[in-house]
Amino acid sequence: MYELLFWRYQDGIYLNHHLVYEAIIEEQEVIGLEELPVTVILNRINKLFSQWEKVDDNSWKNNKGKGAFQIKTTPQSIQIDCYGTEGKIMNQLVDALAEFNCPLYDPQVPERYDEMSE
Repeated sequence: MYELLFWRYQDGIYLNHHLVYEAIIEEQEVIGLEELPVTVILNRINKLFSQWEKVDDNSWKNNKGKGAFQIKTTPQSIQIDCYGTEGKIMNQLVDALAEFNCPLYDPQVPERYDEMSE
């Protein structure tokens, strides 16, 4: 599994990314993060991956190739767990969240890909 996490800081707020990640994994509210339009984001991903089999409300499977992913949400975050998913597909997910000003945090590295840096 490869994790992709997304959140958006409130204006003027910049926190330790790894601590934010840990709080999100524990489904804790993080002061300093904006609430996201979760339903709109899920609809966007659903549209982008309409050719994939929708296994349940938050899971997609590629029946024409490799890969599957599952999305977990909180009001402040989107977590996408990728299973055997190719890099170009993960990039499509990253690009979709970028449309909502939610840069990627890659906990495997760990690094957040935005214009700010710690």
